[in-house]
Amino acid sequence: MKAMVLRKPAPVENRPLLFENVPEPVPGPGEARIKVRFCGVCRTDLHIVEGDLPPVRLPLVPGHQIVGIVDALGDEGGAGTEEQVRDGNRGEFPVRTPDEASDGVKVGDRVGLPWVGGACGHCSFCLNGQENLCQKIRFTGYSCDGGYAEYVVARKDFVVKLPPGFADLDAAPLLCAGIIGYRSLKVAGVRPGDTVGLFGFGASAHLAIQVARYWGCDVLVFTRSEAHQNLARALGASWAGKAEDGPADSCDAAVSFAPAGSLIPLALKTLKRGGCLAVNAVHLDEVPAFDYSLLYWEKSLKSVANATREDAREFMRLAAQIPLKVSTEVFPLEAANEALLRLKKGQVQGEAVLDIA
Repeated sequence: MKAMVLRKPAPVENRPLLFENVPEPVPGPGEARIKVRFCGVCRTDLHIVEGDLPPVRLPLVPGHQIVGIVDALGDEGGAGTEEQVRDGNRGEFPVRTPDEASDGVKVGDRVGLPWVGGACGHCSFCLNGQENLCQKIRFTGYSCDGGYAEYVVARKDFVVKLPPGFADLDAAPLLCAGIIGYRSLKVAGVRPGDTVGLFGFGASAHLAIQVARYWGCDVLVFTRSEAHQNLARALGASWAGKAEDGPADSCDAAVSFAPAGSLIPLALKTLKRGGCLAVNAVHLDEVPAFDYSLLYWEKSLKSVANATREDAREFMRLAAQIPLKVSTEVFPLEAANEALLRLKKGQVQGEAVLDIA
């Protein structure tokens, strides 16, 4: 099959992803193989490709916003895929019978595969519905191969059924940008009618603003890009501008989507007393020292770590109910380096998506 393969992390300007023919994956017990139609291009992919996140597996096929059709199921009595045998995961992640998360996945189903691709299932976090915090968590396109390829293998209980109202292309950004944006609003404690600040306005924020507006929230967007400011206003932001120009003490809650630690003090400044800032970034550069007064008055600062399957189910229902409007820019599979470069430069409106079909 055709795939974009990372063999050594490097700046995306050096085109580190290689267009190769690799063997098709074979599903093992409890797994499904997905024929990929589209795969979203996420900033986390950029961090993986450039080495901001330390490599845990090389060579690697990145990509974790996968939309496709289940074309094969693993033999429940089989020995497992070559990947499972090589990685030694058999027994560590027990095979489960189909449950609500997998909805009894069968051949021909249209499904999505998000960032979280596996967890142990028996630790205190997993038993409490917090598999996003599991110490043995596995990530699609990072600790196992992802969707920058024609096929991908996934655990059946971690795939997501997709709402029929979304075309395959539009569904791809929902699988990470959408789900994690929704969780970020939850972590920030956003309530209907709140004033909400969004810092950075890329793929995730352009979906989160629609959720917040659906909840009757007033939304302020903080971004340097004039194009992103215009998009924010078109999606219902009452104010859009640079973070340093934002009104102080204006937001009940806020979410930072940018990987820039320098935004943290600016975002805290916009919070009202008792407000929460949720930081949605898998990688963040250095946070500068700031005056304690910015955090005083029971303001809180929290990170957003992945998302749960319940988050995914809740968000997919909500996305169809609103319904969300998705903005995408399509690239062929072999142009994955170019898509990542445009993402790095802030030149993508909405989300970049690879067309695999």
